[in-house]
Amino acid sequence: MNTSTSWYKDMPEGMELDDQVIERVLQSTGAVMEVWVVKNKRQYEAALFFDRRYRPGPPVPRPLEEPSGDSTHWMGARPKVGLTAEEAEKILHEVTCANALHKIQMKDTWGVAS
Repeated sequence: MNTSTSWYKDMPEGMELDDQVIERVLQSTGAVMEVWVVKNKRQYEAALFFDRRYRPGPPVPRPLEEPSGDSTHWMGARPKVGLTAEEAEKILHEVTCANALHKIQMKDTWGVAS
């Protein structure tokens, strides 16, 4: 996709936008939430943006310990955003396919102490 990364703020150095997976307006704040497949270092992963500002968090959705309403998964660290099972599945599928296409073995080390 030819979206200019200059439209997006606070992305880690070297991160490249690949394909937008989800876009929706959050009812609680009115912010536009986007999830993109990005190339980050040597792998493809999901990245969360609020109003085109990158929010750090896990590279793929995480299951909620206590699902609430339609939300079964989450992304982002602060703030977290809830995702439906369908959204989480779509994100995981897109990330898995991008890595498989490029013969990349994804490593998820988010939250693991070094």
